[in-house]
Amino acid sequence: MTLVPLPPQPSGTPWPTAEWPEGAPPAAVALDGLLDQVCDDSGPLATTFAVVVVHQGRVIAERYQGRLEHFDRPPEPVTAQTPLLSWSMAKSMLHAVVGMLVGDGHLDIDAPAAVPEWAAAGDPRHAITLGHLLAMRDGLAFVEDYVDERVSDVIEMLFGTGQADVAHFAADRPLAAPPGERFNYSSGTSNIISSVVARVVGPGRSYERFLRERLFAPLGMHSATPELDAAGTWVASSYLRATARDFARFGLLYLRDGVWDGTRLLPQGWVDHGRTMQSFDPEDGPYGAHWWGVEGDTLGTFRASGYEGQSISLCPPLDLMVVRLGKTPAAHSPDLARWRGDVVRAFSAGSLEPR
Repeated sequence: MTLVPLPPQPSGTPWPTAEWPEGAPPAAVALDGLLDQVCDDSGPLATTFAVVVVHQGRVIAERYQGRLEHFDRPPEPVTAQTPLLSWSMAKSMLHAVVGMLVGDGHLDIDAPAAVPEWAAAGDPRHAITLGHLLAMRDGLAFVEDYVDERVSDVIEMLFGTGQADVAHFAADRPLAAPPGERFNYSSGTSNIISSVVARVVGPGRSYERFLRERLFAPLGMHSATPELDAAGTWVASSYLRATARDFARFGLLYLRDGVWDGTRLLPQGWVDHGRTMQSFDPEDGPYGAHWWGVEGDTLGTFRASGYEGQSISLCPPLDLMVVRLGKTPAAHSPDLARWRGDVVRAFSAGSLEPR
């Protein structure tokens, strides 16, 4: 598979470590109508809390609306300063963290994953590598169902008996297929990876410190707040809160090939590892290593994706990023996918010269 080259930061455009540089949309791109569509609460995309469009390194459009409901305090109006939940976009951030440890020489994606539950002599799960886990091809029996509690492993892991130690809950699953043989999207898999990270950097506060010092602080993601379980493992399948602009900072790191303001934060080739598609899911399309591709897209667009339509979409040849945070019902996921595609097509067809 030939990957589309990743664009460098345009000359003269400041890096958004402190403040995002801003600009205007290309004159030929009818962006307002697309933003009206995604922000129409009465339409099929339902609730959008925040959308940020970044083109050539500059924020060219953003909107915030709605209110976050809380069980213990009044509803909170959504603004540019509101931290919003990542859901599974956190998985793509975990990919970055693993890459840093690979670059440091602490992890090897081709070696068996260091998981205590699989250490016994003769345990077939010992053959599962970190690479298998990152590609969701570990072979573990795990049901990723968000509706039926009777069969769902992810609901039991996050909200039931597994929530105190999410990685142990997931690692305790038996094999359903030989490692590497099949694709099975699993939040449990991500939490197993997160526990591998925790055993390298230390659990609890040590893990949080690593995230802040190595990822969040260099990018200026000051709002980013990971949630850890009682065992001290970041629940990297699902739980990180940040503002929409801070999610965009993370997206820009990947759009810029892991380089930030002249400093390489991710190993050479690590972004390519994430965006090289290895599997195909009938419902959600191509999958790489904790990053999704886009079925039918010829521009190399890839994205971090989460429950209810959270997304950071990156289109390298257009130097375009779209962050969308909200609550779209699963039945309307295809509508949201079409909307993301419409944004890319609008920029692809329109003039890319700014006003």
